[in-house]
Amino acid sequence: MTQQTARLTGALVDTFGRVATDLRVSVTDRCNLRCSYCMPAEGLDWLPKPQLLTFEELTRLVRIAVRLGVTTVRLTGGEPLVRRGVPELVAQIAALDPRPRIAMTTNGLGLDRLAQPLADAGLDRVNVSLDTVDREAFLRLTRRDRLDDVIAGLRAAADAGLEPVKVNAVAMRGVNDESVADLLAWCLERGYQLRFIEQMPLDAQHQWDRTSMVTQAEILERLSERFTLTPTGPVERGSAPAETWLVDGGPARVGVIASVSHPFCGTCDRMRLTADGQLRNCLFARSESDLRGPMRSGASDAELGEQMQRLMLAKKAGHGIDEPSFLQP
Repeated sequence: MTQQTARLTGALVDTFGRVATDLRVSVTDRCNLRCSYCMPAEGLDWLPKPQLLTFEELTRLVRIAVRLGVTTVRLTGGEPLVRRGVPELVAQIAALDPRPRIAMTTNGLGLDRLAQPLADAGLDRVNVSLDTVDREAFLRLTRRDRLDDVIAGLRAAADAGLEPVKVNAVAMRGVNDESVADLLAWCLERGYQLRFIEQMPLDAQHQWDRTSMVTQAEILERLSERFTLTPTGPVERGSAPAETWLVDGGPARVGVIASVSHPFCGTCDRMRLTADGQLRNCLFARSESDLRGPMRSGASDAELGEQMQRLMLAKKAGHGIDEPSFLQP
């Protein structure tokens, strides 16, 4: 442990008493799908490579966050698996002391060949985004005919011991809302834990419309037509984003992340680091703190840690998506 790291004190706490223990780390802005609710068919202007944090820089910032109390690191994107050598980053984070729990959210493309190397490097578990198992619907949604590759990736994740393997599905009106029960049945048969997500204003086109969003209540109504759902309760949920229900008495369960209709900001314990080194205290924050610039200019671990703490201290009470006046960042 260096002297700089040893001087880190305190935690990542805000004025409402919330403490950040979960750091979401985007390793790239690139993606190999073109999901209609995320980006235009032609893609986006990707960040130039020099603007991306190196693995060593990412690991340094994660180390500082861990020293300030972060216990879980989730690697995201874009699509994290498109960044070459990502198992090496996992290994670097896994070597930290104390060692954080390491998870990954991925679309599953390439996971069939990378699941075992990731597990060997220290990845603890994985969430795979899959909105439908209907081939035509998958093609329309993602603009890519890659459903078989995602399914193969899920199998490989289970075989590699990255369990529980979780499936994330965005419910969309007129697209897959009629088949949410079919997707749950498919996951139950294979031992995957399914979590539905209310569609949030994350599209680069800024075309999100709350009237077209499928709410938690609607999702549960659809599922209850075929399954008996028993809520697990707030004590078991803790600060997790998903409310969960036992399916037909358990032990299998299904979750819903209702960020819009039932925001869970009051128990939020997350911060987000972008691929180019910007720290955000909320996914929907309208401002962020640049860590890349100071880091590359010679800032110490203590100085970067204090910058993280200042940003967390400024975290607002809630994101406001559920308010009519909400403006998408």
